[in-house]
Amino acid sequence: MKYVIIIPDGCADEPLESLGGKTPLQAAKLPNMDAIAAAGAVGVTDNTPVDFPAGSEVANLCLLGYDPNRFFTGRAPLEAAATGIQLGPHDCAVRCNLVTVEDQIMVDFTADHISTDDSTAMLAELNAKLLRSDQPAFDPQVAARLEFVPGVSYRNLLIYRGDAEHPSPFTPATRSSAPHDLTDLSIANDFPRGPGSDLLVALMSASAEVLAGHPINVARRQSGKKTATNVWLWGSGGAPGLPTFEERYGLTGVMITAVDLLRGIGALAGWPRIEVEGATGYLDTNYAGKGAAGVEALDQYDIVCVHIEAPDEASHEGRADAKVAALEQIDRHIVGPLWNAVQQHGDARILVLPDHPTFCRTKKHTHGPVPLTIAGTGIQTNDATTYDEIVAAQTGLVFDPGWTMMDAFISG
Repeated sequence: MKYVIIIPDGCADEPLESLGGKTPLQAAKLPNMDAIAAAGAVGVTDNTPVDFPAGSEVANLCLLGYDPNRFFTGRAPLEAAATGIQLGPHDCAVRCNLVTVEDQIMVDFTADHISTDDSTAMLAELNAKLLRSDQPAFDPQVAARLEFVPGVSYRNLLIYRGDAEHPSPFTPATRSSAPHDLTDLSIANDFPRGPGSDLLVALMSASAEVLAGHPINVARRQSGKKTATNVWLWGSGGAPGLPTFEERYGLTGVMITAVDLLRGIGALAGWPRIEVEGATGYLDTNYAGKGAAGVEALDQYDIVCVHIEAPDEASHEGRADAKVAALEQIDRHIVGPLWNAVQQHGDARILVLPDHPTFCRTKKHTHGPVPLTIAGTGIQTNDATTYDEIVAAQTGLVFDPGWTMMDAFISG
């Protein structure tokens, strides 16, 4: 049996006045998703337990069948796994965004989608001046255990290397706010709190002083781009331990994504990844390249998972029109080719669903159910003919908690 999982990140939404009272899924022309709905079943699953943040880290773990009560330790450790960083029992990873803050307002949680090259250079400067100088900005023993590690664009990490005598100052009680949930809002009451928060806040403040006059920021300012005013530290956690899909189901899999979080979850699940040229994790990603890579991978792997960040990014920018356009590209270039491939493979199933809702109105991730559609071998139809939030809520097919859904997809 072959399995295809397609994750249009954050595509679930609410009816929008700008779309004539329709959700983006309803407003978009999605003939391939609708064909899957008509051939199979439509329902809902809830990947965002109310006692966890409504973020991609928890939601994607749930979507892939991992109970966050057992396996979630924080967002940053999942992203660390994507880069091959191994965390020891006393280590900790912290997510590090380069952001634009003006007058205590989170103007842009991506620093105007700063390039990876610019981000890497800025983090090198922070390492040199705050952590590795003859007179570091903090206790030298603590500074020596910290390192800023570049990732992709604004998405980076801070790593603490501890030991039995010097364990991480950050614990599960350390609390922080995701910067993408603060867009256009005051940050005054959202700085880290709890164990180790004084160190995180101090690093965030000190980074502003280092980056203010950085040549890259000077050039960005002159060209009319937003500057990276400082780092925002959040999502800390220690090493997770996930059983792989091969251990769980006896199946091989592969991940296709441009986002480190999904790369990391895939790596911990035992899946190699396919890097698609031009895949950006943004609205300008290479949709057709991802679809083609997925079709080709289906011959080699039992499970092919394709994740697309674009709908979530459109929501964070409050752009319903861009969200509709991204969904139509996903349907045409990814869902269509993979649905055709599933039908040609004989014994095969396909699943389409987002991880969590992201509302264009609020520009935030939110808790609540998301629509799914599933078709293929052994899947009973339930008379739905379109794929959207409204239809899904009416079919009676419900997976709650969300981590039970994957067992049904693979084994049901």
